[in-house]
Amino acid sequence: MRSICVYCGSADGVHADYLKAAYQLGETLARRKMRLIYGGGKTGLMGALADGALQAGGEVIGVIIPSMNTPALAHAGLSAMEVVPDMHGRKARMHELADGYIALPGGFGTLDELFETITWAQIGHHQKPIGLLNVRGYFNPLLKALDYAVQEGFIFQEHRASLHVHEDAETLLALMGNHRLPLEAIRRWMREG
Repeated sequence: MRSICVYCGSADGVHADYLKAAYQLGETLARRKMRLIYGGGKTGLMGALADGALQAGGEVIGVIIPSMNTPALAHAGLSAMEVVPDMHGRKARMHELADGYIALPGGFGTLDELFETITWAQIGHHQKPIGLLNVRGYFNPLLKALDYAVQEGFIFQEHRASLHVHEDAETLLALMGNHRLPLEAIRRWMREG
């Protein structure tokens, strides 16, 4: 993996542990010579993530829409900032630039991006690894809901197992580096066999 797209929250006023983890993830990606692709913001976890990567000498590409490309929201110090017309184009462009995806804690936008990326993998649109950096156990309730969806027959166990989860960035990246797409589950889901 040479480029990682990170989805994360832009809210200020969150627990310091979330900001620290975002900063450290940015540093980790830079140390590993992995380009960071993200939403281009300077607030909340977005800003901490970009700052961590930039201060460690990493390359950071922001992808943003015009209404968010303002001095109050957009990070001014990135390696490059791409402005795309709308949110659909933003997600598509980040997807195109990335070799893998990580979600940090965040709200509706983060979850939207995460679930669209998972869904695209489920139908075979991509074979890239997806990970959750589970800071402070933030994703534990979501993981319980996914396990319940497996139990109730709405999600294949192979698809659930292909979502990599860890609280440590280095360990998560190692898990993602060993990712294998569940091709049989995709064929079953798409009713190809």
